[in-house]
Amino acid sequence: MTEKLQIKDKELVVPGQILAEGMSYIPSGKAIRNGETITSTVLGSASVKGHVVKVQALSGGYFPRKNDMIIGQVTELAKFGWRVEIGQPNQADLPLRDASTSFIEQGSMRKYFSEGDYVFAGITEVGKFIRLSTKTRPHRKLGTGNIIEVSPSNIPRIIGRQGSMIKTIKDTSGCNVVVGQNGYVWIQGEDLEKVLLVQKAIEMIESDAQTSGLTEKVEKMLKGGKK
Repeated sequence: MTEKLQIKDKELVVPGQILAEGMSYIPSGKAIRNGETITSTVLGSASVKGHVVKVQALSGGYFPRKNDMIIGQVTELAKFGWRVEIGQPNQADLPLRDASTSFIEQGSMRKYFSEGDYVFAGITEVGKFIRLSTKTRPHRKLGTGNIIEVSPSNIPRIIGRQGSMIKTIKDTSGCNVVVGQNGYVWIQGEDLEKVLLVQKAIEMIESDAQTSGLTEKVEKMLKGGKK
């Protein structure tokens, strides 16, 4: 088969669309190999770097996986732990034994987590039940801050390659920002104006996720307050 690229960089693609032909091209993201062709599995934006053809979904829900790092809200104290809402049809469980390296008595559960608290947790099990852990850093209870929701498919862009985008946001704004893979972002800062600018910057990342030079635009916004 002739080696041929069928799409352009940053082109919008649909499920099943042929992106490239030939074995020299490498699929990435939501692109898959189908025999000697590479096709898209989602509605998304394609990127081409050399012979790597990648597709990033434009939107989509969150599908929990073991070792994911997520943000959730405690909704209930149960007999052996806490129920946590993480944006899924079924709530997740945070067992007493997985909440801390210290022994927790049932009567002291609210000293650790209460209803309404937000937690940054790791997923330890996915099946009939989703189980969480906050035993080890950086997992913990999140203090007072602003919680915003974004599309889970945009979380990799908000974090950036090797954490470059989230580092820029934190360093430039002076805010503490925690990103959950389930699409929740927690923002804390002493300067409310900076907190709101971070929210605005994240909204811009969502809307302009496929544009080039986005890190520089975010840095300029946070420094000058303008897009």
